[in-house]
Amino acid sequence: MDSSAFTPAHDTHIARPYGIGTLDQKIQNKTALQQELGWPKEPKRPMICLPAGMTEALGGDLLQEVLPGILSMQMELLVLGKGSPAYGTLFTKLSKENRHRVHIVPETEAAVHKMYAAADTALFLTDEGMEEEVARCLQYGVVPVSPARTDLDDYNPVQETGNAFLFDAPNKWYVFASIVRACETYKFPFDWRTIQRHCLETAGRKA
Repeated sequence: MDSSAFTPAHDTHIARPYGIGTLDQKIQNKTALQQELGWPKEPKRPMICLPAGMTEALGGDLLQEVLPGILSMQMELLVLGKGSPAYGTLFTKLSKENRHRVHIVPETEAAVHKMYAAADTALFLTDEGMEEEVARCLQYGVVPVSPARTDLDDYNPVQETGNAFLFDAPNKWYVFASIVRACETYKFPFDWRTIQRHCLETAGRKA
């Protein structure tokens, strides 16, 4: 896919284009996707995505440790349909068991664009080889939960700085704590819009 096509302000694949000054409209892409999938339209429920699918190299073992915690929370999960067959089987099973909050995203241009436009946050379990996916997340205001990276800054609620929720080590407790911190922050729309704005500003500087 052409990376230059990933611009939410001019994206013809999504329900409602948006930019740094209209981030409040991003949520309409979430409710549009929820409606398309036959899910309840719940704009306040956090939606997390795995934008690279999953393999052993991408942190599959760690993900399996974290998944019970994710599924215990009131959140929705989008998984790009690529990666190892074993994880394809796992997510197919999970999507059947959780039909209204787990979805495998087809690897088509339109579906991938809709995923980025709808998702609130994205989970990365490795900092290697994720440059393209992290860049797209920043461009679409999808807040990364990630190991430390040079293009990401951990959110500081006191200073209102940062564009991500970072964890210090590839450990299930650190990862889950960062996911919880992101979901708790999502409850405060003004704070969340600030983080999303920082994402888009970072993407603009890198463009």
